Amino acid sequence: MLNKYIDHTILKADTTETGVKKIIDEAIEYEFKSVCVNPAWVNFAHEHLKETDVLVCTVIGFPLGANTSEVKAYETSDAIRNGADEVDMVINIGALKSGKVTTVLKDIQAVVDAAKGKALTKVIIETSLLTEQEKITACELAKKAGADFVKTSTGFSTGGATVEDIRLMRKTVGPKMGVKASGGIYSEDDAKAMIDAGATRIGTSAGVAIVTGGKGTGGY
Repeated sequence: MLNKYIDHTILKADTTETGVKKIIDEAIEYEFKSVCVNPAWVNFAHEHLKETDVLVCTVIGFPLGANTSEVKAYETSDAIRNGADEVDMVINIGALKSGKVTTVLKDIQAVVDAAKGKALTKVIIETSLLTEQEKITACELAKKAGADFVKTSTGFSTGGATVEDIRLMRKTVGPKMGVKASGGIYSEDDAKAMIDAGATRIGTSAGVAIVTGGKGTGGY
């Protein structure tokens, strides 16, 4: 049942209403776990999905993670008011790479607190920009802040999910916390490899190809 692992995603800057409606229709048809859209499309997705089991996921501080914590918290609250069930926030990557772990923890905590009891929180650590130790630290901070998931990538940086990163993230957070693989997952084999490594959610624009045995194309 790969469909229930999939956050069917459309996040490009030139995404149109027609494009968003297309992934919503596909998510309903294939019974995906969620659609993942930019915040401006959350209410639109909510209105079209409220009579279904498909959740609405959105992104916070996306794609750079360089917004202030206050902005990320407000963005989270606004998204939830508009109908978001899940929020995927990007950490302050520069702060992490500067060794400012308290800053990163507080940044994640601001979003977790804004979403608490209202929406599930996933923390995008952007693995392609981090050392192995930084990946471990980011996962530990997300867990400490009370986030529900750690997530590999935005899909907008220098690389996406790898099996090795999923294994490392799963080992770091333990068996109970969610791990989302995103970026570069275009086929059934790709998705299964990530799940076998410990992923419990797949972020991809190629959801239909994955569940029908085809091969998707690059990009969100």
